[in-house]
Amino acid sequence: MKGVILAGGLATRLRPLTLVTNKHLLPVYHKPMIYYPLEAMRKAGIKEVLLTTSGDHAGDFATLLKDGAEFGLKLYYAIQQNATGGIADAIALAEEFVNGESMLVMLGDNIFNFDLANAVQRFESGGSGAMIFGVHKDTESKQYGVIEIDGSGKVISLEEKPEKPRSDIAQTGIYIYDKKVFDYIRKLAPSPRGELEVTDLNALYMKDGILTCEIIDWWVDGGTSFDELLAANNRVAKMVAEGKL
Repeated sequence: MKGVILAGGLATRLRPLTLVTNKHLLPVYHKPMIYYPLEAMRKAGIKEVLLTTSGDHAGDFATLLKDGAEFGLKLYYAIQQNATGGIADAIALAEEFVNGESMLVMLGDNIFNFDLANAVQRFESGGSGAMIFGVHKDTESKQYGVIEIDGSGKVISLEEKPEKPRSDIAQTGIYIYDKKVFDYIRKLAPSPRGELEVTDLNALYMKDGILTCEIIDWWVDGGTSFDELLAANNRVAKMVAEGKL
């Protein structure tokens, strides 16, 4: 399985912090934000990772991360020309890199410590479909996409920041896709905000009955607001002090 980390976007909600740098290069306690998904890839058993970002900051990532050897990875880079093209548009850049393999996709601002290795192994043994990862949160806050699953873990509904959530499972920015993902992406049309949405991509898998959900223990989306960035710093600082990270 290949790995893909998405580290593009404009991060307007974190300005002025992101006026001169990419949000994924901001610090989360004692290291840059982008280190966390890279370390999660290594822990999951991934050996080769493609990092997608904008042309403005590709050189900064290359200077910091180099070839990925420090993380036990072989790291490649791809440029997303349209910074507002959406998550699915960024995933599409990995088609040649993946070359028929399945892939583990992470948003570069996701902070978590869950070991994905077992989920990766189960997915590889199954061979098809898609898997998304959720976490129990207060979805009444209308801040998150919400996942509803049946007793077997199959996803039966996906809603983006609903007024009346059907569950307390918030969607994280962690996904596993089989090789058919690029065919699904080619079926997508831009949303009203002009993006190829990952929720629409996942909905196509759900419609075909091949989308499952795994629950992780904790997760912070460090790139959505100042409060979430602070929460990520505080959570990591606490875990480091307790020897858990």
